[in-house]
Amino acid sequence: MCLICQRIDLIKKEENPYFVKELETGYLVIGDHQYFEGYSLFLAKEHVTELHHLKKETRLRFLEEMSLVQEAVAKAFAAEKMNIELLGNGDAHLHWHLFPRRRGDMNGHGLKGRGPVWWVPFEEMTAETCKAKPEEIKRLVECLSSEVDKLLEIKE
Repeated sequence: MCLICQRIDLIKKEENPYFVKELETGYLVIGDHQYFEGYSLFLAKEHVTELHHLKKETRLRFLEEMSLVQEAVAKAFAAEKMNIELLGNGDAHLHWHLFPRRRGDMNGHGLKGRGPVWWVPFEEMTAETCKAKPEEIKRLVECLSSEVDKLLEIKE
């Protein structure tokens, strides 16, 4: 079982403290490390490795839900800009990385402090000091969950 399937299994057992919300095609979770405050992931329910492996209807719904989720992340965490990535080279299970960005959040990396998230060294982004503490996880989950609920009410 892949890492993301393991995380989803924990959600189903109600043992994943990072879990925010279940949508039709995926699960929204807060990232383990919060170098960029509000960093979240949207995990596909289906274990597929590529977007084009989903049936057309599911793919379109997954993209629609990702758009809603990224809007919620942006609003919940006062993002000036959102960085959204669908990679899968490390964990081969369809999932989006959602990074709320703010001026000055590169801590000296990038060009004049600006640039993509991957210009920050991986070791720095995943340092123990960036690991979310239980009380922070709870706050982030509540904040994001509330914003998703608001957007779902508007969309219905």
